Amino acid sequence: MQTGVLRVLRATAASWWRHKELRRTGQTGQAQRLERETVLRDLGYLRQAAALPHAHAICGEGGTFIHLGWTTVSTFAPIERFPLATLAVARGTPFIDIRPVTDVIAIANLPRVARDGSVDPEPWGPGSSVSLLTYIDMVEGLGARILNDPRSHQTA
Repeated sequence: MQTGVLRVLRATAASWWRHKELRRTGQTGQAQRLERETVLRDLGYLRQAAALPHAHAICGEGGTFIHLGWTTVSTFAPIERFPLATLAVARGTPFIDIRPVTDVIAIANLPRVARDGSVDPEPWGPGSSVSLLTYIDMVEGLGARILNDPRSHQTA
């Protein structure tokens, strides 16, 4: 793991209000233990984001989410204020930015990305599952921006 990644994760963990409060009240050991646990958890999320074929980050008006199969990590903040998501994208996780999309009803009616790789047959709707590549095709048609596009790695 790169030193820069660890530095960001440590700084993020140390900035949490709970950890700051523990330090302020003299409970430095407990703060350090919780910060270590947080960093290890976040490293696990980064490893999953790199290893899982359907892992992706998505950012909209409701916040930022990292989808890791059956696990989702999220915040109400945009990706610019979510260091873990920023790191995942910087390390190659596909990123879907739906903030430019103006038709929120169309986004809401899209199927979800399959968590385990099993996709539903067409016709698709809000409760069905599609592959990450199919989902990216759909949201891009609505105006979303895609970074680390996994379709560019596909061979025709």
